[in-house]
Amino acid sequence: MKKIMAACLLAAVPLAWAADVKAPAAMPQAMAPSGQTVAGEVMEVQNVESYTYLRLHTAQGDTWAAVPTAKVAKGAKVTIQNAMVMNNFQSKALKKTFDTILFGTLGGAAAAATAGGAASGAAGPHAVTKTAVADPDAKVPKASGPNARTVAEITGKPADLKDKPVLLRGKVVKYNPAIMGKNWAHLRDGSGSAKDSTNDVLVTTKEEVKLGDIVTVKGVVRTDKDFGAGYTYKVLIEDAAVQK
Repeated sequence: MKKIMAACLLAAVPLAWAADVKAPAAMPQAMAPSGQTVAGEVMEVQNVESYTYLRLHTAQGDTWAAVPTAKVAKGAKVTIQNAMVMNNFQSKALKKTFDTILFGTLGGAAAAATAGGAASGAAGPHAVTKTAVADPDAKVPKASGPNARTVAEITGKPADLKDKPVLLRGKVVKYNPAIMGKNWAHLRDGSGSAKDSTNDVLVTTKEEVKLGDIVTVKGVVRTDKDFGAGYTYKVLIEDAAVQK
């Protein structure tokens, strides 16, 4: 059932080529079920702000993979862990669409040699490597109006708000755009505690925000959300509208 849900989410990603980019020639696809491991030789490397894109030659053929920003050299032998397949994925940073791409994390020696590598394997398409936000725990006044909540009120008792609309004002402390057709932002407002992870909540939205923005979002609280490949969230706000 989880694989079916993940496939439905991935199928929703729009296929759109930038006008100045030529579509790559079709390549044999080294497909992997979500959560699996893929090994291969790096044939090409392209770095963007939060990701390193790798074209890999594997036993099953060539395929593209994306991992959180890493120092990987052409010709290196790498392993991609917790691989999740995405079809027709559009990279705005590279201005191109990949017929098939694997999102995961570097494993083995490559991960150990990379300062930004996630040795725990907990990173992936929703991991955020850029977190340089001044005073991320600054107090932000609570939103006013029906269903207004603080971060702590949402994360502290998620069961009470499950599938209910909420209004939240907070600072964007982490941000990843254009993943699974959505933008992923973490908000804080000074409430809650880092010790029990109640000071930060994930928000998905079609709208764009920037690190450090103070925004008000209106969305629906979801609990125990599983996007596949081990990427689960105890609580988040989905499909939010953003007011800056």
